[in-house]
Amino acid sequence: MVSTIARRGLLLLPALLLAGCNTVVMNPSGDIASQQGRLIVISTLLMLLIIVPVIILTCVFAWRYRQSNKSAPYEPDWDHSTQLELIIWGAPLLIIIALGLLTWITTHTLDPYRPLSRLDENRPIPAETKTLTVEVVALDWKWLFIYPEQGIATVNELAAPVDMPIRFKITASNVMNSFFIPALAGQIYAMPGMETKLHAVINKPGEFDGFSANYSGAGFSHMRFKFHGMTQEGFDNWVKNAKANPGTMTRADYIKLEKPSEREPARQFGSVDNNLFHAIVNRCVEANAVCMDKMMASDLNVKPGQRHE
Repeated sequence: MVSTIARRGLLLLPALLLAGCNTVVMNPSGDIASQQGRLIVISTLLMLLIIVPVIILTCVFAWRYRQSNKSAPYEPDWDHSTQLELIIWGAPLLIIIALGLLTWITTHTLDPYRPLSRLDENRPIPAETKTLTVEVVALDWKWLFIYPEQGIATVNELAAPVDMPIRFKITASNVMNSFFIPALAGQIYAMPGMETKLHAVINKPGEFDGFSANYSGAGFSHMRFKFHGMTQEGFDNWVKNAKANPGTMTRADYIKLEKPSEREPARQFGSVDNNLFHAIVNRCVEANAVCMDKMMASDLNVKPGQRHE
């Protein structure tokens, strides 16, 4: 009796452990993440249409044709069934076709580089809606966020108004990372010398976790930040408070910030160099450094066979 209760308790243990988990990926607060969560559910259900019957039939066949069942038919010369072949190959083929179509459609509609066409499934984006631009830089081991239109910058703190499209421009200082806010949208790689993009929108106010989803060294575990979904009034006040901060983010300040450090506190900078993000992407923050885009433009002007000094 005791052993039976113990076995049942062990079976329930995983459910009890998972009950405390915050499944934000499957219950997000942004439209893009909601569509991605729905895609996971649909894909899983389609695959279960094959997996579940196979598991059930495996158990049925093992029980029916067990050694002790003398009444089971014995057909040693049986080797083919057209109906069975059609089921075995036809059903998985239909599932693969359905998954292929679903993947093709969502690959285009959820392209992170594609500007948003709606706020959520019931609301298209109004014509007069503005897009918030945020420039993201992954550092060792912290995040720098630049708001070029507002003229401010933050470290390990990000904010945006609810129901306002956000355009993230993402890069890294020297090591590849992955920018990920599960409640908002899927992860996008941040790579040095390159600029990636992400379009998203947050539909509910609140405080959400963001982090790097790509291992990048000793301080990776603490490379986290808070993303605040705010009302427009709350966001305006947040920007106002940031602009009142005496801190600056010039190129010299960035070079100091770029040095590896861990557990950096969230902080704001009231002003930022207008061309800082461009300089970070093109690897020319330091004085007298030649930007990659200018170097490549110069290389294009060199004639074949001509030596480039």
